[in-house]
Amino acid sequence: MIRSIKTLKATPIMAFVFIIIFGKAQINAQELGIDKTNTHKPETELPPDVLWDVKAYMPEAKLIKVKAVDKAGNLYAIKGLQTYDDTSLLDIKCLYNEAVLPVKLVISDNSYALKAIKKDGSVLDVKAITDNGEQFSIQGIQRTGNTVSIRVMGKDNKTFKVFAISPEGNVNDVKGIKMLRDNIETVVNGVKVYAHVKALHQE
Repeated sequence: MIRSIKTLKATPIMAFVFIIIFGKAQINAQELGIDKTNTHKPETELPPDVLWDVKAYMPEAKLIKVKAVDKAGNLYAIKGLQTYDDTSLLDIKCLYNEAVLPVKLVISDNSYALKAIKKDGSVLDVKAITDNGEQFSIQGIQRTGNTVSIRVMGKDNKTFKVFAISPEGNVNDVKGIKMLRDNIETVVNGVKVYAHVKALHQE
């Protein structure tokens, strides 16, 4: 059974703000001549202007890396993609060899796990990894309106936040975004997705 997530009814104001943010991003993309028409193939998006590092904050280890991990233990970068001047809303992607993979909260056993989705429908786990190699899962744990809190699942039931950090040191919160009330938001390459994953400007 999927872990219960507290759901609050999205207010019209929140929905309006979300539409404005996405509309602004689309306008900026058009001004810069970026082709956003092929949005059904997120793994083939154009290279971004700026890559933001994605990190987790664990007090005992400070900032630690967030990486996608394949079955052989190979690590792949997780980045925030800034493709226009507006930094209030960034896509979170996995740089997998020559591909750019979508990163989503997917419905997995008893949790909503953070995964990178390959074109063939297989997935890569996205983990927080300490300098000594210890790995921690990352999950969506609570929904409030249109957003889902994303946390590193640490020891002793402790949880920790995930951030995207720009080269200049600006920080956005990494969160899940839902547009539908249904448990399944969409299906990507055969994988059931609970929520999209974005880096949002901190309030």
